[in-house]
Amino acid sequence: MERDPETPRVLLLDLDGVLVDTRPVMESAWHRVQEAHGLDVPFEEYERHLGRPFADIMKQLGLVDAERIHQTYAEASTAASYLARQFEDISKVLHTFVAADWLLGIVTSKPLDRAAPLLAQLGCPFATVRTPNGVGRGKPAPDPILLALIDLGADPADAMYVGDMAVDQEAARRAGVSYVHAGWGYGCPSAPAPAVAESPKDLLRLLEVGGPTIPFLEGSLV
Repeated sequence: MERDPETPRVLLLDLDGVLVDTRPVMESAWHRVQEAHGLDVPFEEYERHLGRPFADIMKQLGLVDAERIHQTYAEASTAASYLARQFEDISKVLHTFVAADWLLGIVTSKPLDRAAPLLAQLGCPFATVRTPNGVGRGKPAPDPILLALIDLGADPADAMYVGDMAVDQEAARRAGVSYVHAGWGYGCPSAPAPAVAESPKDLLRLLEVGGPTIPFLEGSLV
């Protein structure tokens, strides 16, 4: 069945490792956790499970007292938030999708109070934002992706999810949504191999956005 050209196209995106480089923030916060709670779990072990809700990561690491650890981590993340940086060209790419009449949404495991300031800096109109603060299970469950589609009144067939971790890919598969792996992010895709965008601008090529009618202009927000 051919796609109805009147049906809105939906681009759902992860936040950390896709829109914003928050690895320095997370590493700083995890070092604070190590100091405050006497943990010897290296940051690299924590990083392997990025994309899951924090409580799930604690289970994966075999750590108890997740609530107190999360409080320490959240406070340290807020203090180190100045270390976060947008990935090159990401804001211009997002505005190009908006100009092409795509609906944009965020599906992230970062709590809303820490996600909102980062999203605000992008200056882009996101039609929905799904975080662990809402209902449903976190990634790799399909719940947050499906709930975002409900918010937008869209079908999985009309949506694409961009992530950078294997849990993102699994969540998209379970939601019946096409997946593009952000090759500039933190993780590697799993089998079967998905489409990979090597840079934010490469998303425009993969999804055939832009071209002569909607140009990507350097130095401007389209």
